[in-house]
Amino acid sequence: MELHTTQGALTREEVGLILPHEHVFVDLGPMAAGNWRDADPDDVVAVMAPEIERARESGVTALVEATPEGVGRRVDIDLAVSEATDFPIVVPTGIYQEPSIPEWAREASEDELTEWLVEDLTEGVDDTGVRAAWIKVSTDDDDPTGLSADEAKILRAAARAGERTGAAIGSHTLHGDVVHEQLDVIEDCGYTADRFIWIHAQADDERYHREVAERGAYVEFDWIGGDDQADAEYVDRVRALVEAGYTDRVLLSQDRGWYDPSEPDGGEQKPYTYLTETFLPKLREAGVDEATVRRIARDNPFEAYAR
Repeated sequence: MELHTTQGALTREEVGLILPHEHVFVDLGPMAAGNWRDADPDDVVAVMAPEIERARESGVTALVEATPEGVGRRVDIDLAVSEATDFPIVVPTGIYQEPSIPEWAREASEDELTEWLVEDLTEGVDDTGVRAAWIKVSTDDDDPTGLSADEAKILRAAARAGERTGAAIGSHTLHGDVVHEQLDVIEDCGYTADRFIWIHAQADDERYHREVAERGAYVEFDWIGGDDQADAEYVDRVRALVEAGYTDRVLLSQDRGWYDPSEPDGGEQKPYTYLTETFLPKLREAGVDEATVRRIARDNPFEAYAR
């Protein structure tokens, strides 16, 4: 297995602790304003390179960029930050949720979307020479009833592209019932649940965590260090899955960073160091042994995103 990064394909032996869901660059302003298009890579490097260095000093060896089309994906900027810091960044292909789906993606057929995804995964994104490692999809935060027609089309294309390339599909999904619907779609398209990552699993009830892990998918807790949930809650959720036998299905990250071109000077950054400096020590103090911590923080992210 190899992990495709901004520094080429890396083996398990070449990387250690990996943050599986962060952002280097993401535009959270109106897409019509085009702020992401006009961003200068040098400006982003000046702000984000120090954050990457802090992450490295805390023990991080690579991070996964989780910005798809629809919220300002700029792989050229990820590459510039990577080259300035000599640090590997794992980039996605894929498309964000309603109502942020770009018009070109709404107009594209499922076949056209599949070919676009495969090209990003096998040949590289735009003219960067960087292969996307994985496919990022998403579902509407405010609709727990299921996928929109365009979200379903994008997911089917992702499943078909995943089946051809082995790439993981990670989905920003806040509702457990919708995750089950997504897994059904993926399996109906001939792909497998064990190549699916439930992003933001902490947003819904613990019973869904076990159900999704039992189907073989990864369960990712990735707002660690935020204000919504205390560390103790995350510790309890991790321990519950470990004790149920699903250690190899757990991913931990922070959803931190980032440079937002819709904000002056990129906004206010949140360091990538909370997991390594604060949370993992708490996990150890709660009785999770070192082998399990290593499995969750090093092996699981590599196996999830490598192909």
